[in-house]
Amino acid sequence: MRVLLIHNRYQLAGGEDAVVQQELAMLRESGVDVRLFEVDNDSIVSPLERIRAATGTFYSWQMRSTVSEIIKELRPEVIHVHNFFPRLSPSVYDAAHQNGCAVVQTLHNYRLICANAKLFRDNLPCHDCVGRAYGWPGVLHRCYRESAVGSAVVAGMTAWHRARGTWKTRVDRYIVLTEFARDLFAQSGVIPLNRMVVKANAVADPGLGAGKGNYLLFVGRLVPEKGIKVLLDAAGLGAGFPMPLKVVGTGPLEGEVRAAERAGRIEYLGVQTKAAVLSLMQHATALLFPSIWYEGMPVVLAEAYATGLPVIASRLGAMTGLIIHEENGLHVEPGDSDGLQRAARRIASAPEFAAKLRRNARATYKEKYTPQTSLKILLQTYEDAQKSYSGS
Repeated sequence: MRVLLIHNRYQLAGGEDAVVQQELAMLRESGVDVRLFEVDNDSIVSPLERIRAATGTFYSWQMRSTVSEIIKELRPEVIHVHNFFPRLSPSVYDAAHQNGCAVVQTLHNYRLICANAKLFRDNLPCHDCVGRAYGWPGVLHRCYRESAVGSAVVAGMTAWHRARGTWKTRVDRYIVLTEFARDLFAQSGVIPLNRMVVKANAVADPGLGAGKGNYLLFVGRLVPEKGIKVLLDAAGLGAGFPMPLKVVGTGPLEGEVRAAERAGRIEYLGVQTKAAVLSLMQHATALLFPSIWYEGMPVVLAEAYATGLPVIASRLGAMTGLIIHEENGLHVEPGDSDGLQRAARRIASAPEFAAKLRRNARATYKEKYTPQTSLKILLQTYEDAQKSYSGS
């Protein structure tokens, strides 16, 4: 099988970029003839370039031509698109079908039904644009980078392609990261349910930890949607958490996190290497994950399970399925700082219960998040996409 991966990198590297590189390596190791065509947004800085990017977001004839030439040279059977926004545009689907290739699209976020791709506004989950032919609420609220023009472009792009039938006729299979995402996209009416496949992000096995470090851990971007305020409030309630809390990450709320450290409520470790994060997970008692948005498929959860680390997370969105309450972690209500602290105390005060959670966390990893499991689903999805395309 020959596969062409296509990806538009963001200016700030993130989880999507890491997944692309991981799947590229995974496919190569399995013997698949796979290539990567990648563009970035680094040139979109001047007003002229922003205008060009905005017009090309709807449909880029230049990218359609470029991808078509690459296909003619490489002759892949499957085109796997990870991110087409904003420079590639859905025109790459037409380049694929024009040249006899099936198309697979991974939906790493909620871009097709939300201008900011998060379904999150004013620190709350938001469904205002879900199911609408045109997401005018996202334009009204400037959901894309606080820009009315930018929001109008994104909403217009998704609406135009919905009317054109792009999402239902130009993509043979969609990969979604969670069952929650699958159900949400199906309810929105944008994507047929029978074209979606659930495949979680995978992580290499770092090894099971002992969990004897006697501390709690947070790993993630320091942004409002990750529940940083909830985390810091919980650390400051009464006597605080039953054990030290170590915080890893950086972002706009770093100042508030540093202030909490100066107050003696947490230990801030800043940005750490992947190896250091995995080591911290192997020794931690529980991972705190108090997000107040739906999340996609956080790699940090798969990494935690791989090390046998239980997760305390909000009962919200994708996390309702990724964490099984009292089996591999605990749920708390979104925004409930007191509940987050109580959950941490429950694990800290019950060694046998904590040991059960650790065993089940590791079992969850082996069942769902190994590279072998991910590869099997991925290859089957490619085969199904080819059959779907040849039968259309």
